[in-house]
Amino acid sequence: MRISTRGLVLAAILSGAMAVPALAQTSAQSGSTATAPAKSTPSKAQTEQQQRMVKCNADAKGKKGDERKTFMSSCLKGETAANGKALTSSQQRMKDCNAQAATQNLSGDKRKTFMSTCLKAK
Repeated sequence: MRISTRGLVLAAILSGAMAVPALAQTSAQSGSTATAPAKSTPSKAQTEQQQRMVKCNADAKGKKGDERKTFMSSCLKGETAANGKALTSSQQRMKDCNAQAATQNLSGDKRKTFMSTCLKAK
């Protein structure tokens, strides 16, 4: 049986290619300190939610039990103003109309007209 140099080189390359994933998997299982995958940057919505959580948590100081739960729930939903007080009727109306406009994907003049009509109607 005659083995060519080209065949030996090809066999060496293939065996090396097969060994790399096996070694990587073994070292990851053994708890070695391989480089961790890069953390993804938080989305804008996540960042805003985190900021809201920090603010609401600070505003909730001194509240305990059910009072705190109720406050945090309304604060995180945006139902309370920055100072921790409930929204005024006009603020709530603006919030509701804005949510409706967002649901309908309105923009530009259509949104402006809708908001005007909505705010006058309530």
